[in-house]
Amino acid sequence: MLKQVIDLHEILDSPNASGERVKAYLVACGATPETVKITRVTSEKGASDFLHVTIAGTRGKQAGGDAPTLGVIGRLGGIGARPEITGYVSDGDGALAATSAAAKLISMAARGDRLAGDVIMTTHICPDAPTREHHPVPFMDSPITMEDTWEHEIDDAMDAVVSIDTTKGNRIINVRGVAMSPTVKQGYILRTSEDLMDVMSRVTGRLPEVFALTQQDITPYGNGLHHLNSILQPAVATAAPVVGVALAAETAVAGCATGASHEVDIEQAARFAVEVAKDFTAGICQFYDTKEFARLTELYGEQTRFQQGGARG
Repeated sequence: MLKQVIDLHEILDSPNASGERVKAYLVACGATPETVKITRVTSEKGASDFLHVTIAGTRGKQAGGDAPTLGVIGRLGGIGARPEITGYVSDGDGALAATSAAAKLISMAARGDRLAGDVIMTTHICPDAPTREHHPVPFMDSPITMEDTWEHEIDDAMDAVVSIDTTKGNRIINVRGVAMSPTVKQGYILRTSEDLMDVMSRVTGRLPEVFALTQQDITPYGNGLHHLNSILQPAVATAAPVVGVALAAETAVAGCATGASHEVDIEQAARFAVEVAKDFTAGICQFYDTKEFARLTELYGEQTRFQQGGARG
């Protein structure tokens, strides 16, 4: 999948990067124009193009079937921080990995290798996002609100979600490459999926790297609590299980840093998403144990309050 990563990096590494340019590439890969939707969202801080791409499966909901749908979300603030910073920034790797996965799945389908279920990819393209202070290194900000992000990233058809995000601005994950989170669902941090760890191992050729989460990390942004980053923010807006896939580094690297993207790591994250899509939509990969989750909620109740803003709204 390195070809898709390199091609899309060239498209995104530009002050003129846009949803339309990514759409044109995906159509060239075999997508029909109506399956790639663009919504431009604006605010006083700027604008971004949200992408919503559907790759239909042979037995998926688009075909009237019952095969599950995987959501692949590219999480980021922006792919650039112009005019303050020149060039493509590390924070853009979530969008690059997600769009590369979509491009690969589209090419596969065009050649006749269609998955059992549908895959929905969402992300947004902003070449001139703002930055904000964060310890230990500055974060990328976004020109759009998190509420707008939740609205456009999450599709109700998603039965499970892989959320890909650059996660280098911390001292929690100290590995170069990709790492995954435990499954998060409806306010619970659940056991790490054995099936997904198997996929991670076959993709990377290494033992799976699993990063730590705190309860604060799965609460909504804007509540004043510290967050590792926004990698698990999709879990705030859906009842579906969510797993974060972090593009990580051994040292803390700012999201607004340029020259910090590693194409081989991005390719592994994208390939992981594709392999999860194959297995999950075929019903041979699970994000969580449904019986154990039912028992957990029976014993301790629902924890959906952690998907909300808290006692103060």
